[in-house]
Amino acid sequence: MSIQYAILGLLSWKPSTGYDLKKVFEDSPYLYWSGNNNQIYKSLMQLQKEDLISGETIHQDGAPSKKVYALTKKGISALKTWILSGTEAPEIKKPFLIQLVWSDMLSNQELEQLLSDYEKTIETQLTVQKEKYDREKDWPNRSPRETFLWNMVAVNLMSTFQSELDWTRKVRKQLQRFNSESDQ
Repeated sequence: MSIQYAILGLLSWKPSTGYDLKKVFEDSPYLYWSGNNNQIYKSLMQLQKEDLISGETIHQDGAPSKKVYALTKKGISALKTWILSGTEAPEIKKPFLIQLVWSDMLSNQELEQLLSDYEKTIETQLTVQKEKYDREKDWPNRSPRETFLWNMVAVNLMSTFQSELDWTRKVRKQLQRFNSESDQ
């Protein structure tokens, strides 16, 4: 995901400061961004330079000034063009799978521990995502369709973790069966 398009999308929802955007990226399971804060501010400067967003400095009594960014008509057009540009297949990066393919060198007990630990990690992530979903539905809701789409993104994320959890349990179960048969 290009952070610039994520920023344009967020600003299509409501004008925001760089700090507000940073918080959304940190708190949202749906707008994952692994970059640093400097990239957000660099992107804001670039988007403003390209007239895709505007920035207004707001002076505050007893607090530092803040710059609030808003989407321009040109920004709306760029965002819409990007949305319509087609999609790429999702990137699937699972370091655990690399560990697993080489895990034949482990003892049965070590492999079971590896899988058990991974299962616990996935269970924790699934629980966290469900709690976030239940607790905070802080997403744009300008229309019933928009609310539905954000909801479906949340469901997709949770189903990904659920599928990974189901797969891990299946692997553990089949390995236990395999190990008991090979011990005989």
